[in-house]
Amino acid sequence: MLKDLRDWIALLEREGELARVSVEVDPDLEITEIVDRTVRSGGPALLFERPKGSQHPLLINQFGTERRMCLAFGVERLDDVARKVADVLEMQPPAGLVEKVRGLQKLKSIADSLPRTVRKGACQEIVLRGDEVDLGLLPIQRCWPGDAAPFITLPAVITRDPRDGTRNVGMYRMQVIDRATTFMHWQIHKDGRADWLASDGRISVAVALGLDPITAYSASAPLPKHVDEFMLAGFLRGEPVELVRCVSVDLEVPAHAEIVLEGYVAKDELGDEGPFGDHTGYYTAAEPFPVFHVTAMTMRRGAVYPSIVVGKPPQEDAWLGKATERIFLPAVRTTIPEIVDYDLPVAGAFHNCCIVSIRKSFPGQAQKVMHAIWGLGMLSLTKCIVVVDADVDVHDYEQVLFYAGANVDPARDVIHSEGPTDHLDHAPQRQFVSGKLGIDATAKLPEEGARAWPEEIEMTSEVKALVDRRWAEYGFASQSRGRSG
Repeated sequence: MLKDLRDWIALLEREGELARVSVEVDPDLEITEIVDRTVRSGGPALLFERPKGSQHPLLINQFGTERRMCLAFGVERLDDVARKVADVLEMQPPAGLVEKVRGLQKLKSIADSLPRTVRKGACQEIVLRGDEVDLGLLPIQRCWPGDAAPFITLPAVITRDPRDGTRNVGMYRMQVIDRATTFMHWQIHKDGRADWLASDGRISVAVALGLDPITAYSASAPLPKHVDEFMLAGFLRGEPVELVRCVSVDLEVPAHAEIVLEGYVAKDELGDEGPFGDHTGYYTAAEPFPVFHVTAMTMRRGAVYPSIVVGKPPQEDAWLGKATERIFLPAVRTTIPEIVDYDLPVAGAFHNCCIVSIRKSFPGQAQKVMHAIWGLGMLSLTKCIVVVDADVDVHDYEQVLFYAGANVDPARDVIHSEGPTDHLDHAPQRQFVSGKLGIDATAKLPEEGARAWPEEIEMTSEVKALVDRRWAEYGFASQSRGRSG
């Protein structure tokens, strides 16, 4: 279990997954270009020890490969995290004594995951209030040439629903306005925005920067509103997140955070936020968003500032998205049980395309699954869905494309619909609403209007086994057998 960001940095360094940059580098554009090249080459996390204009080191690309994401969760594969989540989601009423004991152990695991409040936290070793607050102390990046200003890009933004006190933790970019104010990019579909709209005048906000990797990830997770992100983090960590009360607002923040910004957002104060070079690969235009006023700034001594660059895929956030894809597969299956697997292609920015495989047992089932996905949480923003049969590997795009060509009659198997789309999607004629495309690439049943469906070419298992045994004799011992082997 990694207690904080410093434990994580130490682990990355031990594993050869961190490079320290000791020369002075400018957070204004220069770091982005270095990081962009590093991400695309599968390079290490980077700790810039002397960012220009700041005494605080800047950590970036900490999530930039599958191996680092697995290190963060302490697993061999991201699907191992999904199995842990599934173990809880699939709990059934116990039938016997052994099952009851196992059920109690699972319930205890959930109970032990609840965040725990402590009296003091390292995040408050230094406390700045009022005129002492200065966001300019931090090496906040301006990532792309068209960005309106520097943006905080890896925050855990904490609010409470004024109606029931439910905590929300989300990851929303924050454009710096001056030394003590930023914009808060609460998009139309986000829970932070819902909390703000429910307030009667202003809402308290706390922003935690520099967390252990699981807690940082949890801020980006698409959880239902009633599920506490810090509880999920504690469950995945195997130890509760320790929280400490803020010094100027009535909220709690992770005690081991590197930096905390405390303050408020007023109900009626908006300004034009943006442009910003976004994960879509395009700049999002300026648009009215609320203003966050920082009333206190607390930090650890020698605090490390975390950042992330988003832009044309692939970027570091690709692996945050892939972690969500794998971890939440069990949750998707609880609603749509015929789903075998799904893939959200990185190149599709995760909301442009979804490939899903199903166990098909009745006519029209692919269309049923499409509409279920278009009504399911943040997956409802998906623009294009391709449905294939259970034996198709959704992560093998060549295989998917083969079936999308071979099994599809566009007159019969392509459907058009309409529904919500991502706030940042520039393509639709109307913001927030777009067309939807569904492609049924499954083998068709007679009831679906198929003529005699031909048998698919496949080698016999006996011949496959024979060649497996004699492969070296053919002189191919050092060569790959390929997919069909």
